[in-house]
Amino acid sequence: MFRGKIFVLSLFSIYVLSSAAGQNTSFSALFAFGDSVLDTGNNNFLLTLLKGNYWPYGLSFDYKFPTGRFGNGRVFTDIVAQGLQIKRLVPAYSKIRRIDSEDLKTGVCFASGGSGIDDLTSRTLRVLSAGDQVKDFKDYLKKLKRVVKRKKKVKEIVSNAVFLISEGNNDLGYFVAPALIRLQSTNTYTSKMVVWTRKFLKDLYDLGARKFAVMGVMPVGCLPLHRAVFGGVFGWCNFLLNKVTEDFNSKLQKGLTSYAVEYDFKGAKFVYVDMYGTLMDLVKNPKAYGFLEARKACCCMPNAIIPCFNPDKYVFYDFAHPSQRAYEVISKPIVYQIAKGLA
Repeated sequence: MFRGKIFVLSLFSIYVLSSAAGQNTSFSALFAFGDSVLDTGNNNFLLTLLKGNYWPYGLSFDYKFPTGRFGNGRVFTDIVAQGLQIKRLVPAYSKIRRIDSEDLKTGVCFASGGSGIDDLTSRTLRVLSAGDQVKDFKDYLKKLKRVVKRKKKVKEIVSNAVFLISEGNNDLGYFVAPALIRLQSTNTYTSKMVVWTRKFLKDLYDLGARKFAVMGVMPVGCLPLHRAVFGGVFGWCNFLLNKVTEDFNSKLQKGLTSYAVEYDFKGAKFVYVDMYGTLMDLVKNPKAYGFLEARKACCCMPNAIIPCFNPDKYVFYDFAHPSQRAYEVISKPIVYQIAKGLA
């Protein structure tokens, strides 16, 4: 069984990331919303401590330059966009003045590191909430119309674009703190998270979005941060936190299945992206994929200024974010799933 999974993934590994994306025939653009898994630099201009625009972030990026991406190189947004043959790098919307018109037409990133589907999470961390990101998207549509000149063309671009969404990692990853503040059980809270997610998707749908790739929450209990806090000298995962995460992911997946047949989402397509299972496979079997370390982070724990010069050997680059190579490994079957499900 295990060898079969390795073999399937190796087939996808035949696809090699090139320096420039090939010609895309399926999707017009990619728009990213959510948290630091997708953020390509939107937090750079916010009054928050959650930033990735300093060294050693960006160690594997072009010219080893930190751009605000939370990792050693490109993040999941960039890698999925290239896998779908849209483009190699997806610019952050906050850098709108430096985005040329052609780049604007093929998609931008609205995600903000630390954001949650619960507004309380975003406000606490002083980052862009889901609602803020929707407002930015509305502003983007006005700019896009000025570039392409025709309202019909704007509609074509948006309706044929992939909307990649990552929400929930911070709502659950910070020890389920928002649920505790709201005095709610984890079961009630995860159900509310699905309700909030539906509203977020509906807001985007009403603005023209039709193709949604919605990412489940990662195995947050196995992030280096939680291993260090709860795992002691053995570095065990926080299994209780993982159980809450699995509960939310299950509810989210069922929700997406039901949305696909709802009149409110007429004409929309949804793909559930299993970030939990794909990353957990790397965590449990790192050597099978060429990694040497899956428990500890490559850098930034406990000293943020200590660099790590072999990030490709680590599943996680810092306390909460996978390395670029980890993203590349898990992205190959995911890209195939998105391309097939949203075509």
